Parts: sequence; C-alpha cells; structure tokens
Amino acid sequence: MQEYEQLKSLIASIEQDLAKAEGGNKAAGTRVRKAMQEVKSLAQEIRKRILEVRAEG
Repeated sequence: MQEYEQLKSLIASIEQDLAKAEGGNKAAGTRVRKAMQEVKSLAQEIRKRILEVRAEG
C-alpha cells in the first residue's frame, strides 16, 4: 500500500527535527508539528483504504 510506505518515510524524516525540537529549536518544532499534521492525514487515508478493502471482500 503506497500510503503506508509514505507514512513510514515521513516518520523517518521527522526524527532529526524532533531531536532538535526537544533541544529547544523552535523552527524544528514547527516543522515537526507540520509533519505530524501530514502523518494524521496519511493515517486517515490508510484507514479509509482499509475500510474500502474490507467492504469489497
């Protein structure tokens, strides 16, 4: 599933900014929050696709 692969990639890309944000870097915190919103959207899309698959079968 393409969305799941995108989700994994996005999570991996956030790791460095998360560490910077924990260290007090405000710009990194902003980037993490933006990326988390994308994570939320991708997760919702995955849920939707799973329900579609379940309804078909």
